[in-house]
Amino acid sequence: MKIHRPGRPEDLPEATVLWARWAALAVATWNAEEEKERFRHGYWLGDSDSESRLHYDDGACSRWALVWADGGRAVLFGQDDSSKVGRYEPPIDLLAGAPGWVHHELRHDLLERGRIECVYWFEDGSWHRAPYPDDLHDDGLDCGIGHLTSRDHAVDAICALFEFDDDCEGAVEACEQFFEHVERGTVTEEVVRSFADEVFRIQTEYELLWPKVPTPRTETDLAAMTALAISTPRPAAD
Repeated sequence: MKIHRPGRPEDLPEATVLWARWAALAVATWNAEEEKERFRHGYWLGDSDSESRLHYDDGACSRWALVWADGGRAVLFGQDDSSKVGRYEPPIDLLAGAPGWVHHELRHDLLERGRIECVYWFEDGSWHRAPYPDDLHDDGLDCGIGHLTSRDHAVDAICALFEFDDDCEGAVEACEQFFEHVERGTVTEEVVRSFADEVFRIQTEYELLWPKVPTPRTETDLAAMTALAISTPRPAAD
């Protein structure tokens, strides 16, 4: 699916699907040592502000957060260097038309420092954003979050992170199956174990981490990865 520049609300998948893909990438790249770091990059869940907050920082030019709020609502905000919002004159009010709960969930300190140039909120089953000027060329959504807007894009992203290519037998299938489980809410520890074992097999067979020898996941790793994989909020039953 092509994302418009600047982005449009309809470019984003339903909030639980977006969360699931984001969490799946966090699981796939989970590292026990990085969990201890105060300043980090990659994909991860939670911080001192909220345990219902997913983060993505590419370590260079893109920083994003997805916050889950009560009532099946969510806020996506962040910044990518491709955005023209911060340099637009007169300044764009990214919270124009936003309901009060969005203000509560947003990091206003980052907004005031110009570290947020893109805000979308999910409510009543749809994404929304403030109106943009007709001549705004980009808000950073495509470059920042485009790889999470479809399962194919997400699979491509994780394969790129692992340096899997077309010669790596079973790589795409393993990633596709794992994303499907996370999106459907059918993840178990055995699903996570199977995925981790397959990644380890491929990395070893194709010497993708050499000269550093890959290591299999520990039981502690798998328990933490499983907890992260099942973090996707689900609508309450009627």
